[in-house]
Amino acid sequence: MNINGKNIILTGASSGIGMELLKKLKDYDVKIIAVARNIDKIPNYDKNVISFSCDLSKKEEVDQLFEYALNLFQSIDIFIANAGFAYCEEIEEANWEHIEKIYSTNVFSPIYVAEKMKNINKDKSYYMIITCSAVSEVPLPGYALYCASKASINMFAKTYRYEMKNRGKLGLVYPIATNTNFFRRAGGNRAPVPWPVQSPEIVAASIILGIKLNLRNIYPSILFLIASIINRVIPILYPIYSKIFSISFNLWLKRNTKKPL
Repeated sequence: MNINGKNIILTGASSGIGMELLKKLKDYDVKIIAVARNIDKIPNYDKNVISFSCDLSKKEEVDQLFEYALNLFQSIDIFIANAGFAYCEEIEEANWEHIEKIYSTNVFSPIYVAEKMKNINKDKSYYMIITCSAVSEVPLPGYALYCASKASINMFAKTYRYEMKNRGKLGLVYPIATNTNFFRRAGGNRAPVPWPVQSPEIVAASIILGIKLNLRNIYPSILFLIASIINRVIPILYPIYSKIFSISFNLWLKRNTKKPL
């Protein structure tokens, strides 16, 4: 898809991959609604970048975002659903609200957006990108709910593509661990971070290239793509990785467990 001339909504634009995407996209001939809960962190670029505060975990606020965009643009050509978060934790108690919170942002919101994009565009070409994750396929100890949320998106998109029956495209991005504050927010300064780690600039550049090439699956890390192929043939690679990472998680857990007085 030619990016120039397009109307774009980008979520999670105030940090990490989203902020890097915004930096790169602003150099094209596009109009962008940059979405985040805290828009104070979104750089003030020019009149073609409009900040919009939105809690994407709430249906009514997603509806307001679409209403605002359609009043402003009349059409939405590209929607990049990049917002998401993780918990780094050992699950010890049943907590419905805790589960619902992460699923509302990571799963319900992008699925709802995919449905709305199909509805508003009818027979018009459009492109939706969802930031999935390598952990949609790789179990990561300490991040069970995050992995589950991304696996849900992974299977939804792969199935929904068969049901779209229109001119829209639904793309998934599979970043490995990215050098941002993502994991620090999940579990504090010393939260275990998967390896290897790549820069948000590489992920953002990969997403833009993926849009230009109309890719359904975008792999910013060639290493992860190769590992995925190998694991399909010899399905022991990911279990070994997960077992090794569990050592890091258990060490982190031990350091962060309060000792009784």
